[in-house]
Amino acid sequence: MSDWVSVYSFGKQHEAEMAVECLIDNGIEAVIMNKKDSAYLFGDIEVYAKQENVILAKHLINKLLGFE
Repeated sequence: MSDWVSVYSFGKQHEAEMAVECLIDNGIEAVIMNKKDSAYLFGDIEVYAKQENVILAKHLINKLLGFE
């Protein structure tokens, strides 16, 4: 998984799932890695994309979140 890069971190599972769906709809492979501790609920849920798609993936997620 060395060619996969974290492109965004979320606090809630559904936000990460929406981001991944957006990326997949735009032809970008994406996966979720849940690093949130289940007992104490701290940590992040990260969205990963392949290295060659990082810039576009970040742009699309920022657009989805209303930052652009």
